[in-house]
Amino acid sequence: MSLYLLLNLASFSIPFLYSFEKRMHFIQWWKEVFLSIVIVATFFIIWDIIFTMNGVWGFNEDYLIGINVFSLPIEEWLFFICIPYASLFIHYAFKHFFPTISIPKRISNFITISLIMVLLIVALLNFNKAYTFYNYIFLSALLIYSYLTKNKELPIFYITFLIILIPFVIVNGILTGTFIDEPVVWYNNSENLGIRLGTIPIEDAGYAFTMLFGSIVLIELFKKKRL
Repeated sequence: MSLYLLLNLASFSIPFLYSFEKRMHFIQWWKEVFLSIVIVATFFIIWDIIFTMNGVWGFNEDYLIGINVFSLPIEEWLFFICIPYASLFIHYAFKHFFPTISIPKRISNFITISLIMVLLIVALLNFNKAYTFYNYIFLSALLIYSYLTKNKELPIFYITFLIILIPFVIVNGILTGTFIDEPVVWYNNSENLGIRLGTIPIEDAGYAFTMLFGSIVLIELFKKKRL
């Protein structure tokens, strides 16, 4: 079994089992959660295929099963299901058990506006670096949408994202070469800022934020339709 597959399954299994826990009963929203994950995953997989074909990043076959679909290893496809599910579980578990904790609206708006300005400046100054440019443009667009629609999940997600970063750094650190001889996923540094958090490109944090918060936006829309 490949290391990448093991990381996917390990990340998914425990949150999935706890989804049946009676107090939170996260599984009650499985349709909304998985539909949102699939929609967002579709966008990210298309992005992933294009970047892989253009050498922005790639995969080390030594850590893979060897099954590819549209230029992507099967483990990469599973990544967009397993990792978001585990991360979203953390967000909603935090909301359930700590319902009164959130960043004040004024501070949240300040963070959002500041992030948009910084991200757009960095993106425009690095328009020739594909991962940096598109990553930060997409994240900026999501933040602008959330600010204009006064999204109520964002002030909470700013907190939960910091918690999510803990397992994210562990899993993504291994994928990018921490504790192993070679990275499972390699990056072309000419297409990013070249700034690493350990072995993790700094852009990966923005990538994760867009993927996860994009799913949350959709989940909340679908939940409203059901209610």
